[in-house]
Amino acid sequence: MREENFFYDEAKIYVESGRGGNGCMSFRREKYVPRGGPDGGHGGDGGDVVLRVDRRLNTLSGFRRRTHFKAEFGKQGEGNDKHGKSAPDLEIVVPPGTIVRDAETGEILADLVRANDRVIVAAGGRGGRGNSAFASSKNQAPRRAEKGEPGKIRWLTLELKLLADVGIIGLPNAGKSTLLSVISAARPKIADYPFTTLIPNLGVATIDDRDIVVADMPGLIEGAHAGTGLGDKFLRHIERTRVLIHLLDGALDDPLAGFETINRELALHQAQLADKPQIIVLNKLDLPTARAAFPKIQKKLAKRKLETHAISAVTGDGVRDLLRAVAAKLAELPAPAPAVEEIPVIRPAVDENAFSIAREQHAFRLRGVRIERLIAMTNFDQEEAILHLHRVFKAMGVTPALEKAGVREGSLVRIGDVELEWRESASEK
Repeated sequence: MREENFFYDEAKIYVESGRGGNGCMSFRREKYVPRGGPDGGHGGDGGDVVLRVDRRLNTLSGFRRRTHFKAEFGKQGEGNDKHGKSAPDLEIVVPPGTIVRDAETGEILADLVRANDRVIVAAGGRGGRGNSAFASSKNQAPRRAEKGEPGKIRWLTLELKLLADVGIIGLPNAGKSTLLSVISAARPKIADYPFTTLIPNLGVATIDDRDIVVADMPGLIEGAHAGTGLGDKFLRHIERTRVLIHLLDGALDDPLAGFETINRELALHQAQLADKPQIIVLNKLDLPTARAAFPKIQKKLAKRKLETHAISAVTGDGVRDLLRAVAAKLAELPAPAPAVEEIPVIRPAVDENAFSIAREQHAFRLRGVRIERLIAMTNFDQEEAILHLHRVFKAMGVTPALEKAGVREGSLVRIGDVELEWRESASEK
């Protein structure tokens, strides 16, 4: 199978938002002002990673070669109260119908359906505050500034389910691609042998000033729900269609032979697919055998209250009437329900102040959302910043908890990527 003919409807990508810019420690230097106040500017925020729908796309093939995406860092603050510039968002475009999941948990983060739908999948780090933010009546010359908050890192899985009003289904070689090419500007590969179509094709048919999006699904065979003929990969694209055109091959001795097989495969894949409205269409009416067989087929299906049409996709005979029947069926149906009922939400941490302590070989591992953020944003070259960190630890109850766990003078404490040597004297200041 040539790579350019392969349909990419799944992808796994790595995203990393931008780190916030560092705050600046600076003091005003003006003529005749020997002791100017703090004027260190704040760092800019790091860039968010955003997924956005682009209606021009209908496949995830753009992620075939590029799977890592990193947003820019925020700019560093400067003296004279100059704040760093925030980084732009990193936008990643995806086709409509893309479901976004957290790769680790499987949680649905977004179901991107409409044009320009967007979701932030990794928020950029907050810019660090400059020393001007810490000035107070008690400390008029603060000598600390924050480092920028690190960006967020996560792996995502993307799953595409095509969005179409109508899906054309049927056995291989029933003429699905030919019909799509006749009713729209789509130009799928067509040849007189089974499995010509290896990828779903989309086209737009216009009938009485109404545009109808139609998808030609690769031929389904027995065992498709279990993966035979890549059927399980293609069946999910039928899930979002509102009406199915079930195309029967008029060249077969028994055009109805595969009808039950395909319906059974639909039900085995997803029970709701079997209940999806179908318009049964006998194709290849240009063949005398198909024209002779149609009355019997129509009579059999009428007993089951199934709408039946006959066309020739090659000559166009009956195609216009079929499209009008499809448009009428769509008009009868209620508005489509949300494709994914689980509302996409990126959940914040349950309790950012919570923390835990565990032994880790010869050291202690301290974990906690707020604690790890504080460590990442602390400049350990600034004594005032270290003293502030110890005060926060004491206020949060971290210091007594560490001592209760066995931390003593000189013990190693690991927090995030940082390893600290505990000093009791500092914590008591």
